[in-house]
Amino acid sequence: MLDSFQEEVAKLMLAEFNLGCDLQHSEHVYRVYVTTFMGFGGNFARQRYEDLVFNQTVTRNRVLGEQKGMSPSSPYVDPCLPVGLKDKIQRQDQDFHIQGKGNWDSCRQLLEPLLSKSNDSQAYLNGVYQPAIDYSNSEFYGFSEFFYCTEDVLRMGGAYNNNKFSKAAKDYCSMPWTTLTERYNNGLYSSHADQHRLKYQCFKSAWMHKVLHDGFHFPYDYSNLKTAQLVYDKEVQWTLGAMLYKTRFLPLRDIRQESSRPAHVSWYRISFVYNHYLFFACILVVLLSIILYILRLRRIHRRLARASALDLLLLEEGVHIVAEPALPR
Repeated sequence: MLDSFQEEVAKLMLAEFNLGCDLQHSEHVYRVYVTTFMGFGGNFARQRYEDLVFNQTVTRNRVLGEQKGMSPSSPYVDPCLPVGLKDKIQRQDQDFHIQGKGNWDSCRQLLEPLLSKSNDSQAYLNGVYQPAIDYSNSEFYGFSEFFYCTEDVLRMGGAYNNNKFSKAAKDYCSMPWTTLTERYNNGLYSSHADQHRLKYQCFKSAWMHKVLHDGFHFPYDYSNLKTAQLVYDKEVQWTLGAMLYKTRFLPLRDIRQESSRPAHVSWYRISFVYNHYLFFACILVVLLSIILYILRLRRIHRRLARASALDLLLLEEGVHIVAEPALPR
C-alpha cells in the first residue's frame, strides 16, 4: 500500500492522453506513466562508473599505500571492459590507467550502487516511484540503447530472452580485445557498430541487464519484451515519446472544435477557393494583355510599313513628273 505522500507523487507521474476527436470519445483516453531517468543512459552511466572506480581506488591506495591505476605498469583491472583492452582516463588532473578483465558477472555486481535505489521494500530505481505492472498481461518495447546493445554486436535484436542474452554478453566480454577488433575489421558485426560500441559493449550490456531486471524489476523469465528500432517500418526513438508528451494538450478534439465553427470554416474555405480563382484570373488577364499588346505592335508596324511604301511611291512619281520635258503646242 502507498502512503499519502507516495500516492500524490504517483499522481504527478500520470499523464492523460485523449486520442479521440472530442470529449465524448472517452474510449480513447489513456493514462500513461511518464518519468525520466537523467544520468542513467549507457554513456553517462559509464562516466559515473569511472568516477566511482577512481574515487574508490584513490581511497584504497591512500589507506594501503598502493599506486593502483596511477601508472601503465599497475593498471586498475576493470571487469567491465574486454580482456586485454588498455585505456586511460583523466580525473582530477591525474591519469588513471585501466586494463580490461572481461568478467560480466563481476561487472554487474559493481554497477549496483549506480542504480541509486530507494531504501524501502520496493527499491525503486533512483528512488522514483514505479507503478505495479501486470507482467502476465503486458507487452513492452525497448528502443535506443536497449536495441543497440542487443543488435549492433550480439545480433540479437527482437524478442528478448534473458538466458540467451546473458550468455552472449558473457561470451563477448570474455573474448580478447584483439579477437574483437579482428572480427570488427572482418565485418562480422552490424554496420552500425563502431569502435566505441566495440569498446563499451561489455559494460553497456551489463548495465542494460542491471537496469532492466534490478532497476525496473522485470522478471528474468519475462518474454514479452522486444528490442526494436522500427515499428511498422517507422523509426522510433525516445524523442517520439517526448513529443507525444509535450503535445498531449493538443488532442484531435481541438481540431474538431475548430471545424465545429461553420461560419469561420465556411469563410475560410470560400476565401481559399476565391483566392485561387483570383490568382488564375490575374494570370489570364496578364497573358491576354501581353497578346493584345503584341497584336497592336504588329498592326502599328504594318501601318508604318504601308505608309513608308506609299511615301516612296509618291516620291518616285513626283520626280518622274518634274523630270518630264514640256511638249510644244
